Amino acid sequence: MATEKQLIQTDIWDFLQSYTSARIARGRAGHSLPTKELLQFQADHAQARDAVHSSLDIQNIQDRILHETIVLQSKATSRAQYLQRPDWGRQLSEASKQALKNVVDIPQDIAIVIADGLSANAVNTHAIPVVNGLLNVLIQHHWRIAPIALVEQGRVAVADEIASAFKAEIVLILIGERPGLSSPDSMGAYLTYQPSVGITDERRNCVSNIRPEGLNYPAAIEKILYLLTEMKTQQISGVNLKDEMQGKLLY
Repeated sequence: MATEKQLIQTDIWDFLQSYTSARIARGRAGHSLPTKELLQFQADHAQARDAVHSSLDIQNIQDRILHETIVLQSKATSRAQYLQRPDWGRQLSEASKQALKNVVDIPQDIAIVIADGLSANAVNTHAIPVVNGLLNVLIQHHWRIAPIALVEQGRVAVADEIASAFKAEIVLILIGERPGLSSPDSMGAYLTYQPSVGITDERRNCVSNIRPEGLNYPAAIEKILYLLTEMKTQQISGVNLKDEMQGKLLY
C-alpha cells in the first residue's frame, strides 16, 4: 500500500511559493491536500480567528506613544456586540462623548485614532512605531495634534465623530484589518479631510497591509505623510485625491 509521501503530486507552479505566502501550488495527496498542508491551513485559520477576538493593549500603547492619549469606547460594549452590530462600532458610547467635551477647545490640524478593528493584535504590534514615526515629523513641522484616541471595539467611521469633537481638519485612524490566512496581523490606515459624522467611504484614502511582511513601517510612514501633506495643500481627500507620490520629495 502506497504511503502518503508516495501519493503526493507536486504542482508545476510550486516555484511561485518563493514569491508569496499565499496558498499556491501546495500539492495534493489523492483528492486532498497533503497532511502537512492541511494542518498548516487549520493552524492559520485558528490564528485568524484568534486575531478577531484579540484585545487592545491600551497600557502598552499609552506607555510607548510619544504624545498625550485618551481612552474611548464605541457603543459596542463587548466583542459579540461589535461583531453583531457593526453600526455600534462606528459610534462612541455616551461616556466617551462626554469625555471628549472636556479635552480640547481649539481647532487641531490632525486627530490620530488607534482602534482595534478586526485584529487588535495588528494594532498592538504595528501602531506604536508608525505613530511615533509620524509624530516626529508632524511635531517638527508644527502640526497641531489632538490627543491620540485609543478606541476599543471601534470601526473606521468612529474616527469621524472623534475628529469632529477635536475640531480637526484631518483625521487618521490606524485599525486592525480583517485577518487573512497568511496575514492575521495586517494594519490599515484611513485618512479623511474635513471629517464629519455620516460621510461615506469615497471621502477616505486607505494605506493597507502595514506590517513588515507587507508595507513596512518606513514605507507606510512615507505614504501617510505624503497623503497628509496633499490633503492639507489641496484640501481634498478620497477619490478626488490622486496618488502622485512617485518622484515627489517629502519634508
